Amino acid sequence: MTFTLRPGLHAPLGATAFADGINFAVFSECATGMDLCLFDEHGRETRIPFRERTMNIWHGFAVGVKPGQRYGLRAYGLYNPALGQRFNPNKLLVDPYARAIEGTVDYREPVFGYMGAPVRGLGGTNDPPNFHVLDPRDSAHGVPKGIVVDDAFDWEGDCPPRVPWADTVLYEAHVKSISKLNDALPPELRGTYLGLASEPVVEHLVRLGVTTVELLPIHEHMDEWSIAARGMQNYWGYSTLGFFAPDHRYSSKPGAQVVEFKTMVKALHARGIEVVLDVVYNHTGEGGDDGPTVSLRGLDNAAYYRLFANDRAHYEDYTGCGNSLNMLHPQTLKLVMDSLRYWATTMHVDGFRFDLASTLARETMAVDKMSAFFDIIHQDPILSNVKLIAEPWDLGQGGYQVGNFPVLWTEWNGRYRDAVRRFWIGQASAVSDMGYRLTGSSDLYEDDGRRPAASINFVTAHDGFTLRDLVSYERKQNEANGEGNRDGWDDNLSWNCGVEGDSNLSAVEALRCRQQRNFVATLMLSQGVPMLTSGDEIGKTQHGNNNAFVQDSPISWLDWRLDESRQRLLSFTRQLIAFRARHPVFRRHRFLRGECVGGSELKDITWFHPEGREMTALDWEKPACATIGFLLSGDALDWRDAMGEAVIDDSFLVLFNGARSDIPFVLPGKEWAFRWKMRIDTRLDTMSEDGEFVAGATALLRASSVMVLERFTK
Repeated sequence: MTFTLRPGLHAPLGATAFADGINFAVFSECATGMDLCLFDEHGRETRIPFRERTMNIWHGFAVGVKPGQRYGLRAYGLYNPALGQRFNPNKLLVDPYARAIEGTVDYREPVFGYMGAPVRGLGGTNDPPNFHVLDPRDSAHGVPKGIVVDDAFDWEGDCPPRVPWADTVLYEAHVKSISKLNDALPPELRGTYLGLASEPVVEHLVRLGVTTVELLPIHEHMDEWSIAARGMQNYWGYSTLGFFAPDHRYSSKPGAQVVEFKTMVKALHARGIEVVLDVVYNHTGEGGDDGPTVSLRGLDNAAYYRLFANDRAHYEDYTGCGNSLNMLHPQTLKLVMDSLRYWATTMHVDGFRFDLASTLARETMAVDKMSAFFDIIHQDPILSNVKLIAEPWDLGQGGYQVGNFPVLWTEWNGRYRDAVRRFWIGQASAVSDMGYRLTGSSDLYEDDGRRPAASINFVTAHDGFTLRDLVSYERKQNEANGEGNRDGWDDNLSWNCGVEGDSNLSAVEALRCRQQRNFVATLMLSQGVPMLTSGDEIGKTQHGNNNAFVQDSPISWLDWRLDESRQRLLSFTRQLIAFRARHPVFRRHRFLRGECVGGSELKDITWFHPEGREMTALDWEKPACATIGFLLSGDALDWRDAMGEAVIDDSFLVLFNGARSDIPFVLPGKEWAFRWKMRIDTRLDTMSEDGEFVAGATALLRASSVMVLERFTK
């Protein structure tokens, strides 16, 4: 191939299509030269040196090149790891701004920048690693290629659903897992973007009551070499290669990932469902000192990664993945912000969940809520108006930052998860914490001006036990991951209901089903935003595997063949989500005060002891058992609708018994109500209106159960 490379433009970065060719632009402030590498359909490479450099941007316009062209980069410069520089033009590099990527990293090829790379079990040299000597072998056959993309797409008037936070029901899902085993789909669509966009899957989400799908990473990923050596892959995708490229694994046809991703978003939006992406900007798949050179490391290692100031051959690692992106460098910040804006504008996504978000806020060593990362998002007219969710921790010192993110942010509330799990395994000591968690965690979010919706309430997530396994296992079963069961959490705050693993005992099965309903009810009756993990609504099991990140297998995939028990759980979950949607008293816009609000007859919330009296300070400090009750007043919402009218709801008494014995609960007397009518009883597998009590009567609150009673004044 012969191409003419004109000077072109230094912006935008990446490959941009024009009628007569493609403009290429790539950042590197320390490179001494840069080649554009174009590949034909047979994999033959043509190298064209960039001759123009503007403000550390290497750029050129390739005349006659069209969308669909495969390409890569080669960077020239100093190879001296001790100084933080790892340039090696023998290594093909993926453009970090590539809109699509083809292929995977092949560790049988010389993709490491240094001699003697430890390529476990995949061939290569047996020499000990020598990080200070570059490897002269060409890596092109083992490195993915960027694909030039045409952004044209008919969105057909697509509009974002813009679901208010208070009305949001999150559903954390993996693109492949949700449809891989769905027999209602054609085989070629199962496990793809189009599979998720298909009518059977979308209809399931709509009937369930989901408003917002939170997708595990769909950025193009690369498998860490240690995982590839075991013959596995990073199935979850928390190992980014390209921050602009949809993962090609989920495309039904080669090269169609961008169009199919957009089609998926459009289909979900058409049914009122938002799309939030789980994004991994804290590290990349290139790993630590001994990792491969496939993108950022070879383009400008010292700009993109955090290096120790006194030993720049080594990487600061707050993620446990070998490296941390250098958010102190303006170009790295720009890369992240450009990526976020691209997904929000060109790809129409509705928000982002930031993996290990504390890493992004580290200025020097400490996490800083006034960091440049937060400041830039706060003032950005696009990003400040999408859903922002933080995983508010990382693995570094001081990394646990639940409750400390800025005002625009919501957070995965790890304290909610832990308190709810402790309560439902019967720990009385959890009662005091449950008071805060059930009411939106005002102790974490109120002081900085946030509202209950800042708390993303969850009991399970992709990492850890599924809901079914949470009530079936107390010990992890991760042998299939190939690490000798050493990976994953050992302290799961779980209860197996008396038998470890599968059981044919009807009493054990009945208890496990009730416990699943208890967790679902707790999520839907708590103030804040509930998040369900995909499959929990149908009793998905991973057979005790609590770290299935390498399991591209039935362990991870949803089994849609529902027996009667799983079908009943699905029906119950639908009913609970619908109940929450009907009753704004469970999705308040403001924190509860424990006072009469706006002339209300009752306090907005009143806490009750099983003896029928209001809770005292001593009851909170030294509870006798894991039992708690509270009355929510429907005329004390302090909330007006779009027309300015006050929102009024029914009032409900909610009773939780996490103890493993029945508890007599004296219902509030006549000063509170005339009678109480049953609405939810988790002893049953469906919503119940069968039961009524006079004020002051004693209800037997069964072991491990929830009751919800509606208040009537006549």
